[in-house]
Amino acid sequence: MFVNLIYDSAYLKHDTGLHPENAKRLEAILRVLNDDDSLSKKVARIAPEPARNEDIARCHREDLIYEIESMCKRDESFIDADTRISPESFEVARLAAGAALAGVDAVMREEGGHAFALIRPPGHHATISTAMGFCLFNNAAVGARYAQAKYGMERVLIIDWDVHHGNGTQEIFWEDPSAFYFSTHQYPYYPGTGSTSERGGGKGEGYTLNIPLPAGTSARHHRQAFAEALREIERKFPPDLIIVSAGFDSRRGDPLGGLMLEDTDFYEMTKEVIGLAEKHAAGRVVGLLEGGYNLDLLGNSVKSHIAALV
Repeated sequence: MFVNLIYDSAYLKHDTGLHPENAKRLEAILRVLNDDDSLSKKVARIAPEPARNEDIARCHREDLIYEIESMCKRDESFIDADTRISPESFEVARLAAGAALAGVDAVMREEGGHAFALIRPPGHHATISTAMGFCLFNNAAVGARYAQAKYGMERVLIIDWDVHHGNGTQEIFWEDPSAFYFSTHQYPYYPGTGSTSERGGGKGEGYTLNIPLPAGTSARHHRQAFAEALREIERKFPPDLIIVSAGFDSRRGDPLGGLMLEDTDFYEMTKEVIGLAEKHAAGRVVGLLEGGYNLDLLGNSVKSHIAALV
């Protein structure tokens, strides 16, 4: 089986200087993937198209789109203290969101299709009206809304195993029972959201599931909580499509996190996700790169995820 790898060298043009989220992340991943001839033969590379403003506006206010575009044109350097931009960042962010659309298209074309988008900037902190936490547009949310609009997906499950809670994704789907947001993350930690009491609101109550974990949680306990949550979700929300906000800063040794997962854990977690997808979603899984900042470790962590998708 092939994995659709969605990538464009334009992602390197989002210039963040000495920021932890920089182009060297993707370069480190590509080196590891290109050095594995066996895996490379099982990867079909796809070049994405930029998401249209109307695709992005399904998740974000239009004034946010225009604000980011304007700030990039003015050559401003910061959205906020954490979030760097450059003149090219708006178009690169549209291309990152477009990779989520390309991933959805790819898995819908083939039975049991799997895709992974090697993208930046990441997306899961971007809220309806605010770019923050290294993120400009919420790639996973844009992909989920696109799958619903184009393919009529009634139940989209977004799984987020980044070390940070995806406050933006949670906010976008807070009152929406057609999209289930599930996150394991370090807590308390940035951005301060993600407690067990946050379960969605209105018609969406019960369609958000947070598993907050203290720093230093063992990989075994982390994995056990993840597996139990997937079983709980399956009973309530058998998905038509699964999107993974795949952050690898939850790996042991990441400079921005304190969780203890290893590469083998990402492999096994991915296999558990595929098992759920094969039972309910015709095998359809789209992975989107979020965090991961140890350049010596990141490539092999991503490789473990892609190997499991194969």
